[in-house]
Amino acid sequence: MKNYKENIIEIGVVGLGLMGCSIITALLVAGNKVIALAPLDSDLKNAHHKIQHNLQSANDHDFSKYSLEENISRLVISNNYQDLKNCQLVLECVTENLEIKKQVYALIENIIDVNAILTTNTSAIPITVLKDFVKHPNRFLGMHWAEPSYTTKFLEIICSAETDMKIAEYLYEMATTWGKEPTLVRKDIRGFITNRIMYAMYREAFYLVENGYATVEDVDRTCRNDGGHWMPFCGLFRYMDITGLPAYYTVMKDLFPTLNNQTTVPKLIADIAENGGKGIFNGKGFYNYTPEEAQEWEKAYEEFAFEI
Repeated sequence: MKNYKENIIEIGVVGLGLMGCSIITALLVAGNKVIALAPLDSDLKNAHHKIQHNLQSANDHDFSKYSLEENISRLVISNNYQDLKNCQLVLECVTENLEIKKQVYALIENIIDVNAILTTNTSAIPITVLKDFVKHPNRFLGMHWAEPSYTTKFLEIICSAETDMKIAEYLYEMATTWGKEPTLVRKDIRGFITNRIMYAMYREAFYLVENGYATVEDVDRTCRNDGGHWMPFCGLFRYMDITGLPAYYTVMKDLFPTLNNQTTVPKLIADIAENGGKGIFNGKGFYNYTPEEAQEWEKAYEEFAFEI
């Protein structure tokens, strides 16, 4: 296995939607050569524009030591799986559909070397399920990225019971050269770490709104001004250390039995999603947006991602 610190490796990314293009940007600004493979013709048409926009944003905010031209020079966009043959690492980023992922893994594994690492970008499907679709589960891992991938230090690397831990630790170290502070999830669990914590928070938020304790605006305001204020600084456990651990123990004994443990999708989000609401993408979500407001929020989020 090559030394990731001494060799700029060739990385393949299969799937050039929003997340795929964002991940490609993260890899390019870190200095890697990237083979961007488009399973869909629509991806092939739009990918270059998306990636160039991301790279320009990264350079505008001094997120890359390379020029825009240097980063683009290390990018190959293709729809031919044969172009993955020299990749030491391939990231699958196609839609969250079991059958599609299974087909893509077969196409990738027919081309890449047996020692190459294969990963899946997923936030919903357990790695324990997906590893049954590959020929060599020892070199197969999950990689859960955040969006935008090129601005955040977040990355979860997830193992199955059959993952070779030496490969997992190698990938972990490699990810640090991409500017990440990765988490190695050594045992697969649905939702991994961040989603399990965040969705428990979402569930309680829906409970409070649907039962009249607060409005959507109230919940958002509270989260921004409390947890949103200190979590980027220290996370959950250190915050308890800093602010008085015994008090949390006392509160938990009384509070935990009263927290919501609903196992069905909340009506509030079901009503919106089932009626076609897509948030800022069509102006219909928990808030309503004019086209101008949606564009302002999208731009503000992009700027915040760099600032934070």
